[in-house]
Amino acid sequence: MHLVFTGNPGTGKTTVARLLAKIYKAMGFLPEGQLVETDRSGLVGEYLGHTAPKTLQVIQKALGGVLFIDEAYALARTNHGQKDMFGLEAIDTLLKAMEDNRDRLVVIVAGYPNEMKQFISSNPGLRSRFTRYIDFPDYAPAELMQIFDQQASESGYMLSEGARNRATALFKAAYESRGEGFGNGRWVRTMFERTSLNLSDRLANDTNITREHLMTLQESDVESMMG
Repeated sequence: MHLVFTGNPGTGKTTVARLLAKIYKAMGFLPEGQLVETDRSGLVGEYLGHTAPKTLQVIQKALGGVLFIDEAYALARTNHGQKDMFGLEAIDTLLKAMEDNRDRLVVIVAGYPNEMKQFISSNPGLRSRFTRYIDFPDYAPAELMQIFDQQASESGYMLSEGARNRATALFKAAYESRGEGFGNGRWVRTMFERTSLNLSDRLANDTNITREHLMTLQESDVESMMG
């Protein structure tokens, strides 16, 4: 049941991992169904010999559920041709725990597609345990607009026609020029937060404000941002 999630940030990998943990519990595969999220900094210690106990501590919290390791490829990086001994210690500790707790632990590793392929290929133990891949594609412009719409609605805001047209154009442009690391949902969330702040700044000195003014995002509020 161990999985590799590949894709850019903000594509829902953590959310799906959390749902899978609940599904695995409901199906009787896992006794608890909790999700423990971590990355290299949560597994690697400050000195050699400190990493194994730190990694085991995180694994202990995840027993009975899912351990989600974001940007897992960072554990197998090399520096000037030298392998990361701390990262390798964490990997070795993780592989042993996966073998010892086959009925109590599911591990999901996540990161950029190319880096994750290199990560899995770097260790025979990883190749044998992680055989299922799920790719999370970037959101299309219409989907980015849906996310923006939802966040605005949940926060009690409305979009003017001008604001909607500008946001739609910005999402299309960002999608067409996107590269590795495109922020997807995270970027949309940041863009919405900036837009709502722009609305507040615009109305700060207005002495004749109605509720409609306070809750309607205008074209000038929607800020162009890098994706």
